[in-house]
Amino acid sequence: MWGPTGSGKSRLLADIEWLAQGDTPTGRKVLINQETPDPELRFSIEHRIVAQLSQNMNFVMDTRVGEFLKLHAESRMIDSPCIVSDIIAMANELAGESFTAETAVTALSGGQSRALMIADTACLSTSPIVLIDEIENAGVDKSKALDLLCSQEKIVLIATHDPLLALMCSQRLVICNGAVQKVIAADAGERRQLEQLLRIDELVQELRRRIRAGERIEENALEQMLRSEAGMT
Repeated sequence: MWGPTGSGKSRLLADIEWLAQGDTPTGRKVLINQETPDPELRFSIEHRIVAQLSQNMNFVMDTRVGEFLKLHAESRMIDSPCIVSDIIAMANELAGESFTAETAVTALSGGQSRALMIADTACLSTSPIVLIDEIENAGVDKSKALDLLCSQEKIVLIATHDPLLALMCSQRLVICNGAVQKVIAADAGERRQLEQLLRIDELVQELRRRIRAGERIEENALEQMLRSEAGMT
């Protein structure tokens, strides 16, 4: 979903998560296959079809990452000895800084928390629809996060201001004044633009990695990276 701040993106996500039936501030009704959803889909935790990853992640449990994931897997009746380590490995692929099963969930940074919950949602959530509000502000690798969720055959709806994310999606909804004004399907021209943006993003990510590692960015560093990129292409 694409639109300026205040256009109603987050409100639409909230209505979809709640499967609103005229009982939210917008008065909007959400239908499934043109029909009113069964109340059980709205109010049952076990049968919810929509999972949302909000902009803010706060843990209230004073436990370690491994124990948190183990409890969640058990609640889903998933008995896999590798599931905890797999989720942590996936999360560390997304996060800028790694963590372990022994890390306290309350000690995770905002980016680490979002990365953990994205990996957790991909592997443990039974909801086929995932809503994400501004993943570009999460401090995670947005491209890998989107690939991970889509690889689990989930429908992903993202509210974003990031042109890279917008072009990565097969379709984008243009939001204005709280409503969907148009639906734009990606075409071959946009795909070509996406390839160029991805290369630019890789350069930015490399600069970010160097700065996080405490390295000094030399005066001609970007020029050298651009020459290297041109040589590879």
